Amino acid sequence: MAKVEIYTKFLCPYCTRAKSLLKAKGVDFEEHDISMGGPGRSEMLERSGGSTTVPQVFIDGRHIGGSDDLAALDRAGGLDPLLAA
Repeated sequence: MAKVEIYTKFLCPYCTRAKSLLKAKGVDFEEHDISMGGPGRSEMLERSGGSTTVPQVFIDGRHIGGSDDLAALDRAGGLDPLLAA
């Protein structure tokens, strides 16, 4: 199974939606809570090419984007193959 990482903030509805999609697919993921900023936020900004919104999702180091991007990838049939890699 692919390594999935997600950068989130407390009480973020988009983060909740992205995590729910991943959980529904039975995916274990590593969550980085950046609610208080710090080095995790800086890391997210660097890895995502400067995207400041949350969530930011990465699959095997590949930047997927936010919640809408993750859902669109799933609708297009591209998420399952990435997760199975």
